Amino acid sequence: MKKLVFLFLIVNFFFGCGDSKLKPQISLEEGTGKIPDQETWGSEIIVTEDGVLKAIVYSDHISVMSEEKEKLLDGVKILFYNDEGVQSSSLTSKKGRVDDLTQDMYAIDSVVAVSDSGVTLYTDELIWKSKTNKIVSDKFVKIVSDQEQIEGYGFESNQDLNPYTIYNITYYTNLNEKN
Repeated sequence: MKKLVFLFLIVNFFFGCGDSKLKPQISLEEGTGKIPDQETWGSEIIVTEDGVLKAIVYSDHISVMSEEKEKLLDGVKILFYNDEGVQSSSLTSKKGRVDDLTQDMYAIDSVVAVSDSGVTLYTDELIWKSKTNKIVSDKFVKIVSDQEQIEGYGFESNQDLNPYTIYNITYYTNLNEKN
């Protein structure tokens, strides 16, 4: 009986050492084939210029992609500040991207920007240019304020949404005339 058990163990050992082992599958992020170098959840990024607070970026999830020199964000909220350090506007979006070379921030999917003056901007994509503190988009935008509602393609403004320019207006209504 001992010889039979010993023979069984030796046979299992040799068959277990074969090259036909199963390899686990690795799930790559969003099918891009790239795995983040770092990840963080519930983050806060403070953006300053010469020691002056310019923005605070909150994100539910950040993936740092060092090779691509970018950060990918999910669940984005940004608070913008004027030169006096007072909050002047806010922005929310489902996704975002920060270019590490330019520090430009791309807000993507269900973007809503609200200024302290009551102007609200809706679009699918918006870019905040870090060096100029301008926000721009070449996508469809809708702006609603107490005075007007404007829709069109192509947009540029300072981060306070005042003044703003829509380049190809497709709809306009003066809300003061309706009242």
